Amino acid sequence: MPKWCKTIIAVLLLPVCAGASTALWRVIRVSGNADTIWVATLSGAACWLVIYLLLPKPMWVYVFGHELTHVVWTWLMGGRVKKFKASAKGGHVVVTKNNFIIALAPYFFPLYAVVVGLLFLAGSWLWNWSGYTVWFHLLLGASYGFHLTLTWHILKNTQTDITEQGYLFSAVVIFLGNVCILLLVIPLLAEQVKPLAGLQWWANGTWDAFQNLARLW
Repeated sequence: MPKWCKTIIAVLLLPVCAGASTALWRVIRVSGNADTIWVATLSGAACWLVIYLLLPKPMWVYVFGHELTHVVWTWLMGGRVKKFKASAKGGHVVVTKNNFIIALAPYFFPLYAVVVGLLFLAGSWLWNWSGYTVWFHLLLGASYGFHLTLTWHILKNTQTDITEQGYLFSAVVIFLGNVCILLLVIPLLAEQVKPLAGLQWWANGTWDAFQNLARLW
């Protein structure tokens, strides 16, 4: 698809972004009473932020996860991986199938946070790790903070994943991908609102945004 087509699509998706922002704010506001979860998660994120600001950045770990995310989404899309390379200076993968989701997935899919969640689910099922929930939330906050800060760090430099898809289109997809994950995960963790409610608020906010644009038009 030509970049100009993706730019048009990105512009048309801006009201969807507005609806997503409104829905995320409502979910966070309703879930604010889940103090034990938020305190542990934000503490983990704060611990990572201190490490990020004061210590050398673990770029090899980030690049490995970045390229592995390309691999995971290539497999999910039915493609094959022919080459994989990751180092502190950069990395790349050679795949048999590529699209905008595979290209941009590392910027919205927090692989290490997902790994933390899957390990805790497996541990809870096999060994009843319910007593370690606070530590799970702490690690989840740290791993998601890792994803956000180092993604922002590498975006300061030109990324071929972004330039090939177009800046506006990439920004919209990355934003919507991150919000979608948060709208699904926060209700599951905080248990103050049903996950489908967040998606419903998203749809309602998007409809309201389109109606407001129609009135202005």
